[in-house]
Amino acid sequence: MSLAELIPQQLQANIDKIIEDVEPNPWLTDAEKDSYSEKIKTLLKEKNAVLIAHYYVDDELQALAENTGGYVSDSLDMANFGARNEAETLVVCGVRFMGETAKILSPEKTVIMPTLEAECSLDLGCPIDEFSQFCDQYPDREVVVYANTSVEVKARADWIVTSSNAIQIIDSLMAQGKKIVWGPDRHLGQYIKNKTNADMILWQGNCVVHDEFKLFELEQLMAKYPQAAVLVHPESPEAVIAKADFVGSTKQIIAAGKASEADTLIIATDHGLFYKMSQEVPNKRLIPAPTGGKSATCKSCAHCPWMAMNTLVNLYETLRDMTNTIEVDEDLRQRALLPLNRMLDFSYQQGILTAGDA
Repeated sequence: MSLAELIPQQLQANIDKIIEDVEPNPWLTDAEKDSYSEKIKTLLKEKNAVLIAHYYVDDELQALAENTGGYVSDSLDMANFGARNEAETLVVCGVRFMGETAKILSPEKTVIMPTLEAECSLDLGCPIDEFSQFCDQYPDREVVVYANTSVEVKARADWIVTSSNAIQIIDSLMAQGKKIVWGPDRHLGQYIKNKTNADMILWQGNCVVHDEFKLFELEQLMAKYPQAAVLVHPESPEAVIAKADFVGSTKQIIAAGKASEADTLIIATDHGLFYKMSQEVPNKRLIPAPTGGKSATCKSCAHCPWMAMNTLVNLYETLRDMTNTIEVDEDLRQRALLPLNRMLDFSYQQGILTAGDA
C-alpha cells in the first residue's frame, strides 16, 4: 500500500471522531436571529469590517453578507474579494483554510472567523509532513494542490487550483510536458485526470460531504424525475460524476442551473448552495442528490458539519471582541503566496476571473 493510500486511511478515523464531536448550532427564534443580525450590522460598521461568506454556510449568514455590502461565493472569489475590498477587517464565514487564504492575500488586514474550529476533511486528511514526504518521492513532478489545504501545504506546492480552474491549469502544465503530483481530493484529481489525460499521481483524500453521494440512490432519483438535469461537483465519486449533465464548481453549478432548460435540478453538492440557487432559479425545483439509503448511511447528509459551526451567535461574539484572528507566519505566507499568485494570474489571463468578480 502506498503512502498516499495509507495516511488518509489512518486519518479517516480521526476525522470521523471530530465530526461526531462537533457541537450542534444553538437554536434561535426568528426574533433572536433578527436581534443578532442587527447587532452584527452595527459592529461591521464600527469595526470597518466586511462579511465574506461561502455558499455552504447557513442561509442567515449568506443573507447577512448580501445585505451588508459583503460577498457570498466560492473560495477563490472570497479571497479575491477580500484582497480588493477596502475594509480593514475581513470576517470570513467558512472553514479555516479560507481564512488563511484571505490572510495570505491580505496580510495588512485583520482576518477573523466566527470559529477557528471549523476545519475541512481535505485539509485534515493532508498533513504537511506526510504530504511533503509523499511529494519528495517524485522530485521530477509539479506539485499541484487544491485550495482546500493548509497554508503549510500551499507553501509546499508549485501550483494551487480550485475546482473552477483546475482543468485549465492542468491542461497548461501538460502542454509544457509536466507530470503532476496531485493532492488532496482523489475524486477531483481523478476527474481532472479523466478530462485531460494528464500524468497525475493522486493523494487519496476526500471531502466528507461529496464522498457520500451514492450512485444507486441517484439512479433511483433520476428514474423518478427523468426530465431533471443532474448537476454535480467534481469532488463527488467518479460513478456519480458519470451520471451528470454538468460537472463544475459551486459557482459554475449556479450558472449551469440558470442556463438549463430543465425545470427540475438534482444537485450533488453541499445543501448550503440551495440558498443561492433558489434566488437564481426561483421557478425551478431543486432536489438534493442522495447521500444515504439502502447502500449507505451518511455522516454529513450533504451539509458540511464544520461549515455549520459558523453561526450568528459566534459571529456576533467574535466581532464584538475581535477574537478568532487568523495569523500566518510571514515566511510561510510568502512561500504560499507564490503558487497562489500563479493561480490568480492564470485565472485573470484566461478570463476565469475578471475585475468584476471583486
